[in-house]
Formats: sequence, structure tokens, C-alpha cells
Amino acid sequence: MSTPISETWAPQGSFHHVGFVVASIEKSADSFAQSLGAEWDGHIIHDPNQGVRVTFLRSRFAADPLFELVEPAGENAPVQAFVKRGGGLHHVCYEVENLEEALTRARDVGGLITRPPLPAVAFAGRRIAWVYTKSKLLIEYLERSGDGRRA
Repeated sequence: MSTPISETWAPQGSFHHVGFVVASIEKSADSFAQSLGAEWDGHIIHDPNQGVRVTFLRSRFAADPLFELVEPAGENAPVQAFVKRGGGLHHVCYEVENLEEALTRARDVGGLITRPPLPAVAFAGRRIAWVYTKSKLLIEYLERSGDGRRA
């Protein structure tokens, strides 16, 4: 029996991106871009807070979410074990107005906060946090910038 939609909880905010873990951005980006009908500008960002290197692929359609490729920045990177299992689809990201409210809502329905809010280099210091849901989905929450820009 399914739960009525009015009794469920869903992330609130804008669907920002979907993240894929890869062993090497340089070796994967062109293939991903071609497969997704996306464009890659070649820009790679190192985020020491996350222990990863990331890049973004943009769809040719401005309204589509971004695609993020995530590469471990060292042997102790949090995504290293994921790479050893072959990588692949890792997370979805929602951009939210209030990060603390989003985390409270997630926690209220059984979500586990796996990484508390911290600044992200890829988003000009805007804070992100990570939640693992009861349905085994990893969600990244990105705090919306005050100027309304999309990263």
C-alpha cells in the first residue's frame, strides 16, 4: 500500500545537480558530456574540505540541472571506497533557502545527517550538508546564495 503524497516528505528547493563519482575527471568528462548531451568547460575545482576534486557539466538547456563529476583528491577521500566499487551515480543536490530548516525536515523523517554544514569551494563558500535517507539516497543540500545566482 502506498503512502498518500500528503503524508510524505520530499526535499524542498530547486533541483540543482546530480553527482557521479569517477576515478578521474580528466578521463571521464568528455565521455559523460557526450552521453548526457552536455558541455564541459574543463574547469576542475579542488575542495580540501570535502577531500575531492569536482567539475560541472552543463546541459545545452538552461533549465536542466547540472551534472557534477566527483573525483577523490587522495587515498583518504570520503568517495574513495565508492570509486573502488566502480563509481557511478552518487547523489542528488537541492538548493535550499534555509539549510538548517532543510536538515531539520530531513531528520524529522529519519534522515541521517552524514556531514554537517560546511563551506564548499565549488560554490564560492556557500554551505552544503549531506543527508542519507531511509530509502538509501544521498542528498546534498546547498544553501542558496543571497543574490539568486545559480552556481
